[in-house]
Amino acid sequence: MKLKQLFSSLTIIDYTIWGAAMLFITVSFLIFDRTNFLTLAASITGVTSIIINAKGHPLGQLLMLFFAAVYGYISFSFHYYGEMMTYLGMTAPMALFSLIAWLRNPFKDGNAEVRVNHLSKLEVAFMSLLTILVTLLFYFILRYFNTANLIPSTISVATSFAAVYLTFRRSAYFSLLYAANDIVLIVLWTLASLTDSSYISVLICFVMFLVSDIYGFISWLKMKKRQESADPFHSTFST
Repeated sequence: MKLKQLFSSLTIIDYTIWGAAMLFITVSFLIFDRTNFLTLAASITGVTSIIINAKGHPLGQLLMLFFAAVYGYISFSFHYYGEMMTYLGMTAPMALFSLIAWLRNPFKDGNAEVRVNHLSKLEVAFMSLLTILVTLLFYFILRYFNTANLIPSTISVATSFAAVYLTFRRSAYFSLLYAANDIVLIVLWTLASLTDSSYISVLICFVMFLVSDIYGFISWLKMKKRQESADPFHSTFST
């Protein structure tokens, strides 16, 4: 996956955001948890994945596969069945499909950076309708399983589905939807932390995810503009 190219593309800002996130996640783990190292590993992998995704590198999707599996288990432990089903049944498989799509669509031959896609209004409408249908389906499934904090969990399904769809389709807006999902998850794990303080480390993790995803969105907008300038003909088509 051309790791040399990835590391050479990382800037001081990338390392600063990644380093700050790692620091906050580790310190919060040492203060509030200190036992569940699987949570720490998932948090570190997750934030690393976001930073790499911000550079448009397929390795980020590979790391997301690991994060989705571990986070699904963590969610199961607190009866957040919506989060568990969303990440194991949707985020993980879509991360695999996104990995394949990103590898097949480099900006240039021999370049690891993925080509930013441009969705048509028709596809955006299709995605919106599909998101509504999936969300309604999950609402009844989650209610049947007595999911904790049902409404926030259902909203998380909606934002997660839209985010993974846009990731697969290589839209610059996938990070923005993940940021929206982070806000929902901050609410969910704040509620969980009121019951068990060890979950504060998970809460801090998603606060760092929010910062990183906002940065990722800005990074993709810049990447989109740069690619359009370099290849204006291709930029007019959705692929």
